Amino acid sequence: MDWVRLLSLNRQGDTAQRLRKDQDPTRLGFEVDYDRVIFSAPFRSLQDKTQVIPLSDTDFVHTRLTHSLEVSVVGRSLGRLVGQQILEKHPELHTLHGYEAHDFGAIVAAAACAHDIGNPPFGHSGEKAIGAFFSHGPGAVYKDQLTDLQYQELIDFEGNANGFRLLNASRPGVPGGLRLSYATLGAFTKYPKAALPKKPTALVSDKKYGLFSQDLALYRVMAENMGLKSMGKGDQTRYARHPLAFLVEAADDICYTIIDFEDGIHLGLIAEDYALEYLIKLVKDSIQTEKYHSMSLASDRLSYLRALAINTLIGDAARVFMQHEQEILQGTWGYALLDKSQYTAQIKDIIDLSVKQVYQCADVVQKEISGYRIISDLLEVLVQASLGQWNGQPSPYDKLVLRMMPGAFDAQADSVYGVLLGCCAYVASLSDGRALHLHQRIQGKIKV
Repeated sequence: MDWVRLLSLNRQGDTAQRLRKDQDPTRLGFEVDYDRVIFSAPFRSLQDKTQVIPLSDTDFVHTRLTHSLEVSVVGRSLGRLVGQQILEKHPELHTLHGYEAHDFGAIVAAAACAHDIGNPPFGHSGEKAIGAFFSHGPGAVYKDQLTDLQYQELIDFEGNANGFRLLNASRPGVPGGLRLSYATLGAFTKYPKAALPKKPTALVSDKKYGLFSQDLALYRVMAENMGLKSMGKGDQTRYARHPLAFLVEAADDICYTIIDFEDGIHLGLIAEDYALEYLIKLVKDSIQTEKYHSMSLASDRLSYLRALAINTLIGDAARVFMQHEQEILQGTWGYALLDKSQYTAQIKDIIDLSVKQVYQCADVVQKEISGYRIISDLLEVLVQASLGQWNGQPSPYDKLVLRMMPGAFDAQADSVYGVLLGCCAYVASLSDGRALHLHQRIQGKIKV
């Protein structure tokens, strides 16, 4: 793989190659990608989607929206830092093609901004709830009407694949969805493979799947345009990651490591003194002791350590990326960047404490259970209503359900699989509050 092709400005539907040197310097194509994500309705809905604490009553706690914005900021810095070093190593990217360091930052920032756009409500439990509906719930009856690949997509419902679908899905009058550049879509796709085979290798890019079967043809066009290395054939085709996807992943890893930890502190789940000690271990080489001790408020000390920690991990992730750039371009690098960080021990300590004190706390578990029930109940009535409409025999109740959920039924679906995937995508699009509201309505607890 080579950088000139990887930094493709082409978009879905283009018939000619877009060149960097022909770009309007006041509004570059990669910056347009960021704008399109920010102004999209699915991005706005992230303001009421769970990051760690479902249905939190605390204003400070991060939602998917604030998390995504922070990841994009970290990603922009990381992309620019790596971009500067890549241009120094490959000066022809600038002299012959016009690329700048901020192009790398803009690509990573846009992809990072969109990285959670396909995730369901109620955090990662939302994905599990959709999968459980089809593996152990009422949706299991449809297994015989699906191919193995289609069924695997539903029982392992993946927000990353749903995000790719959402960014690229055509609607009447809107062909190609947001029509982001191929470079940004490549950086967005952490797992460029179908749901089967599961984990064919130990490469981090094979850990999950990131493409629904209906989107494989589009990704193939993108991959050929960017020169991504392909492996496998047909519906089991896999691709090497776009190199900048490693930076998007690192930005996300940095933020959830540090920010989720910070949320736990503000919620009182992790003692401040204990937490500060953990962060100091991470930034001991860069902390200004005199400045730190001059801060009288623990919240100011925490903010200072958080900023140092993020900056430390950005620099280290860039170091790992450049050290292994050749392997990454060859498609043989199989690790997340932070997996090979010199701060692995400190990162592990912080994550282990977050898991114990935050992710597994009673409040989180209770609200995740509620999320499971809400999603399962919504899917049950929506799937029944949508299949009734698709078969041309909707019951009066089915009609009421679809009237209550406008846009839920995919009139373009050409199979049972298409209907089921459309139902999953609709439920995944809901905010936590909207899902709760609809659930109360179908139970008759509030007026329709």
